[in-house]
Amino acid sequence: MTHMVDAAVLGAGLAGSSLAKALADKGWETALLDRQRFPRHKVCGEFLSPESQSTLQAFGLLETVKVLNPSIIDGIRLIFANGAAMELPLPSSALGISRYSLDSALHGAAQQSGVQLQTGTTVTAVHPIIGGYLIETKQGGEISTLQARTVIAAWGANQRSGLPGHRQERLAKPSYLGVKSHFHGVWMERMIELYFFPGGYMGICMVEDGLVNVSALLNRDAFTDKGKSTLAILDAAMKRNKRLYEKLRGAIPVEGTQAAVAPVQLHRKLQAWDTIPLTGDAVTMIPPLCGDGMSMALRSAALCAPLADRFLQGNLSSLDWQQSYTRSLHREFQGPLRWGGFLQRLFDQPLVSGLLPSAARLAPRLAQVLVRATRLKPYS
Repeated sequence: MTHMVDAAVLGAGLAGSSLAKALADKGWETALLDRQRFPRHKVCGEFLSPESQSTLQAFGLLETVKVLNPSIIDGIRLIFANGAAMELPLPSSALGISRYSLDSALHGAAQQSGVQLQTGTTVTAVHPIIGGYLIETKQGGEISTLQARTVIAAWGANQRSGLPGHRQERLAKPSYLGVKSHFHGVWMERMIELYFFPGGYMGICMVEDGLVNVSALLNRDAFTDKGKSTLAILDAAMKRNKRLYEKLRGAIPVEGTQAAVAPVQLHRKLQAWDTIPLTGDAVTMIPPLCGDGMSMALRSAALCAPLADRFLQGNLSSLDWQQSYTRSLHREFQGPLRWGGFLQRLFDQPLVSGLLPSAARLAPRLAQVLVRATRLKPYS
């Protein structure tokens, strides 16, 4: 017999876990499905901005994160290939925490609220039916079905829906690769450091237990001949910035923490709905250098949750949900996305980026205003 739930959330990352918990807290029977098994390491800056913490607080999840002993981060340091540097303060302290620990903690909180978590479960099809959806899943060799009154996609940037009417966005040729590893033996101040070099940039962020997360966004064409392993690619990248190489040359990689993802699409249009509502990276992605990607994922879930609740109560139609959610996302995300894209293009120009430290010293408030423009407002 097919099991019936009120809501099924497809994807158990930040957005999916938070949204599923919020719906379960409202009393709705909620299933949370993900094809991956957890805990796992993934490519991520592992930086929870001050803005993301306000959203976690609204979900009742901030204390869940704080007990993981995250690192405290007070500012951002940018280091360019010519050795010049500039520092930018944060409005309040940020947190550095690995996704390995964070995702597991959010799953635990969701399950405590009554969420039915199924990991290692691939959704093979989603069929609209009268009164909701029929979801086909596969776990190992076992095929199952799940019926839900509503389905919400939190499946990341590269997933295809498998739904009738799905519109696959046509994009320019993919050009970016994301790589990441944890290291120990790296001394850090309470700063996140971004190093720029020809072909990309690399971020170093403290996480828990004295480790640092080293992650890079790289032009794929510039690194096609640098080896296939994550560590080989990271090694080739760090040699393109002298100060970065000096910072990491004695660092010791932590076995099993390496991850890579391609393609990384930075120019997808904001999309709130694709037959079903979208959240997290399925909605859009801000360039990683802006440091607010995790905040955007959480915020999309916070905007979607009350609308899903009203829909399940019968107080909101699917069309009204779609229109209201789309307006909310555009209102909160369009400004940061526009300025984030501008900064990404700016840093892609070596001549321009080389002049930025001098410009920032001449007009420090302008630099701070520009960075603030890429960030969401605190959630209330």
